[in-house]
Amino acid sequence: MEQVDAVVVGAGVVGLAVGRALARRGLETVVLEGATAVGTGTSSRNSEVIHAGLYYPAGSWKARLCVAGKEMLYRYCAERGVEHRRCGKLVVASSEGQLPELQQLIRRAAANGVTDLRLLDAAEAIRLEPALACVGAVLSPSTGIVDSHGLMLALQGDLEAAGGALALASPVERVCATAAGLVLEVGGDTGMTLQTRLLVNAAGLWAPALAGRIEGLDPALVPRAYFAKGNYYALSGRAPFSRLVYPVPEAAGLGVHLTLDLGGQARFGPDVEWLTPDEDGALDYRVDPARAEGFYAEIRRYWPELPEGALQPAYSGIRPKIQAPGEPARDFVIQGPAEHGIAGLVNLFGIESPGLTASLALGEAAAGLASAT
Repeated sequence: MEQVDAVVVGAGVVGLAVGRALARRGLETVVLEGATAVGTGTSSRNSEVIHAGLYYPAGSWKARLCVAGKEMLYRYCAERGVEHRRCGKLVVASSEGQLPELQQLIRRAAANGVTDLRLLDAAEAIRLEPALACVGAVLSPSTGIVDSHGLMLALQGDLEAAGGALALASPVERVCATAAGLVLEVGGDTGMTLQTRLLVNAAGLWAPALAGRIEGLDPALVPRAYFAKGNYYALSGRAPFSRLVYPVPEAAGLGVHLTLDLGGQARFGPDVEWLTPDEDGALDYRVDPARAEGFYAEIRRYWPELPEGALQPAYSGIRPKIQAPGEPARDFVIQGPAEHGIAGLVNLFGIESPGLTASLALGEAAAGLASAT
């Protein structure tokens, strides 16, 4: 049986950040990934936005890790040459009734330590973005965009430079908590049994399923997984905006917003489409062209000149929710030995947005919690 100091399950952006943090602590670390490449799930299927920390309740994991992670991420990208841009974002009100929500957004952001927001009237906002239609807006200058794939490659490089290893096509089939540590049965072509002192479950969409295969973990502590698919549509033609544009937030997400990639291409999304995995656990990532019809009215609330037929299917992503449709959003769950009583085990549940922004801070938090045991 192979033995290592630490194992991370999941090679998305968060799993790689956790692995990097553990390896840099001098621990022999292996990151296991069931797929044949890093970041094939949520990490590569999102808006690639560096969030400022506007939306989350003060004191929550999401608020604290987003704000800290944003600064860490900007520094890291600059140091490691990961492509990114601090382009800024406008959160727009389309009716007078939404203006109080902009004020609330500024107060919530200030409670989270984000003090660079500016409240704009309609004329000020339209001077910044002439194609925009709104009755008011909030400017977030510290919002940006990042090359998520480049970020993951940099994190993988750091992991390996610190002596860690990445094992692809290595699904974890079973975990048993023993007095000597955690024993993992790893499948794939080169299946093995691996014993470790520290285990971080960063399996994203499948984190609850993996936790359900940990013998000795109370099933009552494993949240149910819900899958919220978000479809994105690309704009054919030149983007009319230089900043990101978001409507005021809605219950299940941040609304159909306009984001830009690093090449300047505009895309719109995501919407919310609740999914159930099929019998084999597969999820449907196909983008239905017909769903774009529902986007036009939403987008025209802030960009009335959107041409008919200008939206083309782009890609979809799936958010790892731990609340059912219609329930209030839940915070990240960072579950350590104090919660479940198993030494060395940390479970990460519900790591959706702002997980990309928070990844470096989340990696340090999870690694610190695991290695403190």
